[in-house]
Amino acid sequence: MMQPVRLVQIAAEAEALRWHGFAARTMTRVLCAAIGLLFAAGALAVAHIAAWYALRIDAGLAFYWAALLIGGFDVLVAVVLLAYAWNSTPGRVEREAVQVRKQALAGVAATLSLVQLGMIVMRFARSMGRRGPKA
Repeated sequence: MMQPVRLVQIAAEAEALRWHGFAARTMTRVLCAAIGLLFAAGALAVAHIAAWYALRIDAGLAFYWAALLIGGFDVLVAVVLLAYAWNSTPGRVEREAVQVRKQALAGVAATLSLVQLGMIVMRFARSMGRRGPKA
């Protein structure tokens, strides 16, 4: 049986590994999102201008209909992208680190329970030894 201190150390190392994986994944997501937003902003501006001219001149739509079509498309794209960004799950390393942490902490709880029981028995035995046998 492993010592409680070692089990706590293993749990702490697993938790640190999990947080490292989470931080790396989050930083990657933030960096990709920032770069993507810069390119998307430029492309979106050009696309809106082109769509506006196409709808107004080529399709002959009124001002409000052209604005409604472009705005509706923007909302649809925004909903799809936000749903995709919202659905990020932990990787294999993070899941395994959580499992290791749970196992280590379960071992600590089991070990401490045995140690605590042992302490109670030892105290009881000492108190009986001090009193001596009753006649």
